[in-house]
This record gives sequence, C-alpha cells and structure tokens, in this order.
Amino acid sequence: MKAALIGYGKMGKIIGQIAQARGHEIVSIIDINNLDDFDSPAFLAADVAIEFTRPDTAFSNYRKCFDRNIPVVAGTTGWLERLPEVKEICKNEQKTFFYASNYSIGVNVFFAVNKYLARIMNQFPSYDVRMEEIHHIHKLDSPSGTGITLANAVIEAIDRKTHWTDCPVSASVQPESATPDTALLIASRREGEVPGIHEVIYESDADRICIKHDAKNRNGFALGAVMAAEFLHGKTGFFTMDDIFNF
Repeated sequence: MKAALIGYGKMGKIIGQIAQARGHEIVSIIDINNLDDFDSPAFLAADVAIEFTRPDTAFSNYRKCFDRNIPVVAGTTGWLERLPEVKEICKNEQKTFFYASNYSIGVNVFFAVNKYLARIMNQFPSYDVRMEEIHHIHKLDSPSGTGITLANAVIEAIDRKTHWTDCPVSASVQPESATPDTALLIASRREGEVPGIHEVIYESDADRICIKHDAKNRNGFALGAVMAAEFLHGKTGFFTMDDIFNF
C-alpha cells in the first residue's frame, strides 16, 4: 500500500512508523508548510491518505482528497457537523472515506462494553450515570470525539438520559455533581501529555459501577488507523470501525 500522510505531528509520525513496519510505503507527507503538495505526483500516486490535523482544516483536506479520487482515513475530531455532507459525497460521487472517533482496538472494545452495560443499567433507575475524560493540553475539542461516542451510546440506551452536557474542568477543580436528571455530565479535563483516559460511572446510594479505558501511548490509535487504511483497499463508500469489528 502506498500511503500519504496529511498532518505530521506526533500522531502522523507514529502512523508513518507503524505503516512502514507493516510493509507499506509512505509516498507523500503533507503538513502546514507544503500544502501545495496535494497536486504533487507523489501525493497523486497514493492508494490512501491518512489524515490527522485540526478541526478547522479537516473538511478542506477531505475535499482535496475527494477531488483527486484518493480514499481517506480521517483521524481528526471536532468537525462532525459536516459528517452528513461527507456521507452524501461518498454516496453521490462514489468516494471512499473511513471515520472513527477513535481508532484504538481497545477503545472500540470499550465502546462495545459501554453499549452493553448501558442496556443493562437502563433497568435500574436508582443509578445515575456520568462520564469523565482526560486528554493532553494540545487537544482542541471538548469533549473529545471518543467521549461523544460513549455519551451518545449511553443516551441511546438509557431512557432517563436525553442529552449530554460538557463540563470542562482544570486538574484542581472538580465538577459539580448536581445536574438535571436528564443530562449526562461529561467532565472534560486537559492536562499534561495524557494520551486519553475515559471513564463511565454508574452510581447509586449503595455502590458505584465504573468502566474505564486508559491509553498508555498513541500506538494503539496509530495501528488502528493503518488497519483502516488497509481495509479500504478496493472499496468505495463510507466506513467505520463497525465494518472491521463485529462485536
């Protein structure tokens, strides 16, 4: 597989290393200083582009890939208001796009466990549910795409929750526990270089039930993105991690 990398920060570098270790070739790297390379022969030779940039540039990058008929693995979050537009482009223009709020295999197992537990806990209204997440200080969106995916799954299963509420907090300040009964509180914290910690907490007067995912580093995210790129070979359309894993 010939891969192009769009965005060459910490994630882009790790993705490149893992792709090469799996026998793939990095034919083009596009970052802030060489945006004209979207029209370079090297980029146009790519079988797939793996994109990890910023919410404000992501959709423009996807559109450039579509215009050059290059499949996209999208790793940026915080731009989801335009996701329906991407799906329409894939459907109407036969383009190829892979989106996940989190590419980690472990996180996708965690997503499945979260859905299963939420269906069970819907039967026990004495338990309130809330979420906590911690990410590095460079992360721009709050809550994270992973947090939103977890929250939406809880809301879909728990009849007593109708929406989520973001509560950004500093490392030294705890969020207020009192929220409307129908709101799912997401306490979002940004500190240090934490790759990502997510916790879903069910609590009653009697006890507490918690599920938690704690990323040790970025390698799991990068490996999943490369696996997604491999999965796209020969395919057209819109895909997610559910198309790779059948939990």
